[in-house]
Amino acid sequence: MGMQVGESKGALADMNVVPLIDILLVLIIIFMVITPLTPKGMDTLVPQPPPKDQQVNPDLENKTVVVQVQLNNKLKINNEDTNWDGLEPRLEMIFKERAEKVAFVKGDDDVLFQEVARAIDLMRSAGIDKVGLITAKIEAGQ
Repeated sequence: MGMQVGESKGALADMNVVPLIDILLVLIIIFMVITPLTPKGMDTLVPQPPPKDQQVNPDLENKTVVVQVQLNNKLKINNEDTNWDGLEPRLEMIFKERAEKVAFVKGDDDVLFQEVARAIDLMRSAGIDKVGLITAKIEAGQ
C-alpha cells in the first residue's frame, strides 16, 4: 500500500495492485498447463436416421455392422447369433479387409451397462477404430 502526501486535505492512500496481478498471472499459467491434462472419454458416434422420404441404400446397409447385446448373455452381429468367446474373432474377420473400421453397439432395455461396456471393449480390441451407440430413439427415427 502506498501513500501520497499532498497539499490538499492530508494523506491519500493508493492500493498497490502489482502483487494481485502477479498472482493472477501465475493462476492463468497453472490453468493453461493443467487443461490439456484433463482425462478425456472415449469418442463415440451416433448414427443419424435418414430423412423420412429417402430410401435406405442397400450397399450402405450391408456395410453397417451392429453388435446387439441381449439378455441372458446373447449377442448378435447383424442378425447373426454369436457368443462372447466368438465376438472378437468374428469382428476381426469382418473388418480384416475393410478400410473404414466403424461399428455400432446396441443394448436391449433390460441389459446392464456392464455388458454393453464389455462388448465395446471387445470391439475395440478387435481393431474397430470408432464405436457408435444406437439408442431406442435413434432407432425409431426421432
